[in-house]
Amino acid sequence: MAITSASGPDAAPRKQTLASNYVDFLSSATEGWAQQYLPDLMEKEAEVYGKRTIAAFLAQVGAEEASASDRVVWSEQGRLHLGYQCAYKDSNNVYTITHDMDGNAVAAGEAGVRVGDIVLMSNASATARGYVSAVSSDDVTVLAYADGNMVDADALNSTATTAQAHRMLVIGSEFEKGSDPRSAANAPKFKSYQQKHMILRDYYEISGSDASAIGWVEVSGEEGQNGYLWYLKAEGDTRARFADYLEMTMLEAETAHADAGAIGGTDGGALQDGMQGLFQAITSRGHSTTGITGVNAATDLAEFDAILAVFDQNGSIEENMMFVDRSTSLAIDDMLASMNSYGAGGTSYGVFDNSEDMALNLGFSGFRRGSYDFYKSDWKYLNDKGTRGGLNDTVNAIRGAVIPAGTSSVYDEQLGKNMKRPFLHVRYRASETESRKMKTWVTGSVGATTSGVDAMEVHYLSERCLVTQGANNFMLLN
Repeated sequence: MAITSASGPDAAPRKQTLASNYVDFLSSATEGWAQQYLPDLMEKEAEVYGKRTIAAFLAQVGAEEASASDRVVWSEQGRLHLGYQCAYKDSNNVYTITHDMDGNAVAAGEAGVRVGDIVLMSNASATARGYVSAVSSDDVTVLAYADGNMVDADALNSTATTAQAHRMLVIGSEFEKGSDPRSAANAPKFKSYQQKHMILRDYYEISGSDASAIGWVEVSGEEGQNGYLWYLKAEGDTRARFADYLEMTMLEAETAHADAGAIGGTDGGALQDGMQGLFQAITSRGHSTTGITGVNAATDLAEFDAILAVFDQNGSIEENMMFVDRSTSLAIDDMLASMNSYGAGGTSYGVFDNSEDMALNLGFSGFRRGSYDFYKSDWKYLNDKGTRGGLNDTVNAIRGAVIPAGTSSVYDEQLGKNMKRPFLHVRYRASETESRKMKTWVTGSVGATTSGVDAMEVHYLSERCLVTQGANNFMLLN
């Protein structure tokens, strides 16, 4: 079945006043003021798009806090155990450590493997246990516990030099009687992140004459505006659109590179312009389905099992919220329904007690798989054609995000202590005398006169940033 959509009403805002904005009472002798009959006017403006705003996501999964600094800095715990990717170097049982298990490059001399460690060595063809007899910078000599040496007896003699050729996991240590103590200690690796605030602004203006003109349409809007003054609707729509921009920026913002054409870039080691929004944070520090073998948009159990395997390797947060677009939501519903052996005829979804006299429930709000609970919710931002829903038929479309529920414990350098916070929260600039969470002020001659300009000028401003803690527990569905 094909669905054809008409062009529909012109809902896009315009910068200037056009003749098409008004009813023409003078276009012919048989209409308008030239005829004596009063038309049956339906004064109330029809709300054909329902609720048009999309801001709600961050309010559901995050929190808002004041910040009195130019930047927000926080630290996160690293992994507890020592595991590395290494490359085979030579036949003397020497391996060169290149990356940690997460694929991050390990600088020279920073690996935590020491003489006396027992390691578990593994590659695509074999697994062996070995003893670390020597360490020189990133080169580790591993002697076999089994017969022969690590090269011949345990088939760990690959000549591949890629970072993923071998894995090295420290599982303990062994020392002889009366041996000397270890010569080096391991310290936790400090992981610190920072964000700068972004300043967002908008503006609305109407002349004093137009502000005093009454219209024939009774306006309405998301900001509660109601009446026959058109500027009430225009100002309210500008305010509602700006509120949506605040959330959309937190989701979509990106840090500027030094050579890019955005506002700035790195300047003498200072923070970059732009900001790491949610999608960039998950892409750079978390996980996406495009990077997991066999996973595309989480629409069958095999794909979910691959996602669970990634979560098992990280924080293993039991409860997770899934915010998805319509196609993914329906695909998950169909996947769950197919698990019911009596659902082939489409007669038993949900709690599987539907009768012929009741409406059939064809949707699911959540499910449990393994030790994880997933709660599914539609994300209007990904469905509305006026926002990202208009881009989801293009390349690199985002179908949803898996967000851990609950809180994380992090060390806040500004407060100097560990804090329990939601994984997502917005920091806005504020002090005892000034709050820049959402500022609005009016200038001009309309209302309280503040200047000689014969107009009402409404200014909107916010200064904020999004803090994404524990991005390794997030999943972006592409």
